[in-house]
Amino acid sequence: MGNHLNGMPMDASMGLGMVLIVIGVPLACFGALPKVRGGHGDHAGTNYEAPDTTPLGRWHAATLLVLTLGLIIDVMKPATLGFVLPGMAAEYGIARSQVALLPLVALTGTTVGSFLWGWLADIYGRRVSILLSTILFVSTAICGAMPAFAWNLVMCFLMGISAGGMLPVIYTLLAEVMPPRHRSWVLVLVGGMGLVGGYLAASGAAYVLEPVYGWRALWLQGFPSGLLLLALARFIPETPRFLAERGREAELAQMQKRFGLAPKPRPIEAPADTPTSTEHHRLTAALVMTALCWSFVNFGLLLWLPSDLQARGYSAEVASGILAKSSLLAFPTVLLAALFYARRSSKWTLVGTVGLTFAGLIGAMLPPSLLSWEPVLIAVIAMLIVGTNGTIAVLLPFTAENYPLGTRGRATGLVAGSSKFGGVAVQVAAPAGFAPTLVGAALALLVPTAVSAGMIAWFGRETRGRSLRELEAE
Repeated sequence: MGNHLNGMPMDASMGLGMVLIVIGVPLACFGALPKVRGGHGDHAGTNYEAPDTTPLGRWHAATLLVLTLGLIIDVMKPATLGFVLPGMAAEYGIARSQVALLPLVALTGTTVGSFLWGWLADIYGRRVSILLSTILFVSTAICGAMPAFAWNLVMCFLMGISAGGMLPVIYTLLAEVMPPRHRSWVLVLVGGMGLVGGYLAASGAAYVLEPVYGWRALWLQGFPSGLLLLALARFIPETPRFLAERGREAELAQMQKRFGLAPKPRPIEAPADTPTSTEHHRLTAALVMTALCWSFVNFGLLLWLPSDLQARGYSAEVASGILAKSSLLAFPTVLLAALFYARRSSKWTLVGTVGLTFAGLIGAMLPPSLLSWEPVLIAVIAMLIVGTNGTIAVLLPFTAENYPLGTRGRATGLVAGSSKFGGVAVQVAAPAGFAPTLVGAALALLVPTAVSAGMIAWFGRETRGRSLRELEAE
């Protein structure tokens, strides 16, 4: 049938397969959960952290490679949305407005997943949360065999839930097992390379598979890639204090040996500049506001930028060329962000990337006569792209470092979910014919972006090279 399954009836074997998935996924998740739900508050009194002088060893390298692979697989799934939409619309014979429901439900799922997996990571452990997310990720590969569009929407929502939680949980886990002097650059670099690698993998798979096997192959590839991640799960460690609280002493001793971890009691007295609880809530508000601003710039302004450029009189080819030139200037953003985050300041790197986005928004409000000059337009778009890429590269690592063990997963999930909210809002507004212009979007986002940068500068803490135990004591 040329890989076209639209209208094919669901026979007995396919019905049985669906039933087995519905039964098997909950059973697999139940089997992955620990028997005892341990308390992970600070009453334990002891954390495990590598001394600052600990070098990166082979187990650190293996963990970094596997978690980077996990991020690439995780990002690849939602990144394929743009490649499957044309083929899906053609096969099902549906209008563009109807097929636009697919990215809407996927982004909604990723937002829900960020909150859900962050909570699970705090309750049951980081490694367990990653395994559960991967199990659900594997099961949703069946989306590639759905004979009706409605079933694709259901499975795509579940796919979004599974994909939404991987990023914040991986940041949280890496923050807890890496030596303090390596933690900053590792967090930024792994997250950035995972994001870039995911989009490259999605586009590469579309280039190789879709012309031969159709759009469904892009969903089905989630099955073998997810199984590969499960096969490498032995290289994914658990947070050491979770092991200690559940009495898994043998695993804890093995992990201490592999990662150079040592017990680190909480300081008896907190530093004199300890922030109050109110100030910590204000930092949370600042990080959430920054994530929201980023989501609207990324999913709103930049998403609609090609249409806005064509409305200004540029052809589609010229508009794409302008965006390509601007993106080329932004290519080394992740490396620069990692360098400044690790060598200079985590807090001021984040403030600087938000400030660069703010400068791009200012530039977008220049007079049309000046903005129509191509070098100026490229510079403005480059500032927006560099600023947004840099912001998302450091925002979640900074969040993971700023919260104690018991709430680190939920806090990182909250900020990660907020960073997707703009995409949901834009997808909801799109069917109503709302398409923001460059100037209009810049005007609406100018003040919130400036306020978020100011709040981070005022309430943020410097985390570069500092022990998580010291930060947690605050």
